[in-house]
Amino acid sequence: MSDSLTLSVSSPDEAREPFLRLVARAALVDGQPPFNDQALVDIGKGTRSLLLAERTSTVVGAAIVGQGEFEFVIDPEWREEGLGRQLLEILLRNSEAGLLAWAHGDHPASRRLAASHGFRAVRTLLQLRRELPASAGPGTELPPGISLSTFRGGADVDDWVELNARVFADHAEQGGMTAEDLRFRMSEAWFEPDDFLLLRDAEGRMIGYNWLKIEPDDDRVGEIYVVGVDEAHAGQGLGRFLMNRGLARLVERGCAQAALYVDGENTRAVALYRSLGFTDHTIDVQYRQVLTGRPRG
Repeated sequence: MSDSLTLSVSSPDEAREPFLRLVARAALVDGQPPFNDQALVDIGKGTRSLLLAERTSTVVGAAIVGQGEFEFVIDPEWREEGLGRQLLEILLRNSEAGLLAWAHGDHPASRRLAASHGFRAVRTLLQLRRELPASAGPGTELPPGISLSTFRGGADVDDWVELNARVFADHAEQGGMTAEDLRFRMSEAWFEPDDFLLLRDAEGRMIGYNWLKIEPDDDRVGEIYVVGVDEAHAGQGLGRFLMNRGLARLVERGCAQAALYVDGENTRAVALYRSLGFTDHTIDVQYRQVLTGRPRG
């Protein structure tokens, strides 16, 4: 049928224009991006596939598939026509069971679609936000022997990858970041070395960091992209110092709001962020397919 949905594998370069338009429209309507950063990095590296969904020769959706998981979005102009269900079923017909899938925003339609196709929620990712003051307040002092600097490439790349792997040893996605992943992000338009704050001990070892992200086309909201402290230095207030210094940097950059993502089960981090004035903004849910055979519905 001429109005049936078709999927085609596309290279990020060939699909750049329609894909970016689709992502921008979805983000505007939904209030958040339809794909996470790691998925976008992976299609750039070629370790995941970008699929464009077309109907009557018009791009109406997109999916990123690979490494045992997928994410997809339907253009807001084409929703309420069952295209999300069609796209999901095409993806499932061409994949093995046990897939993971992200639903950004935890919309009721996503929950219904997941339940009808044998997926259950296995992880929640909270997006928290807080308003920022017009000017940065006085900073707090670091413990003796610990210094603050900013990212300068070179040896900082390997030092950060090693520290990040230790900090997030139980987090396969974040802890698995490689030097290649880091360099890919360094090539992005939003990357600014002075927004990548580093802590070192008296011997010069990297022991903590707060990496900030400010999109060039939306500098009202600054993101605490990832923050971590070496477990050997826990209990010294370094996480709170890095957060406060990061918030001050966002104020210096002219941001009006700060945002961050945190796993709902990370109670210690959630408590820290809430104590700093962050409140709930949206929720992302990761689902795993547990049903075998034909989908229900």
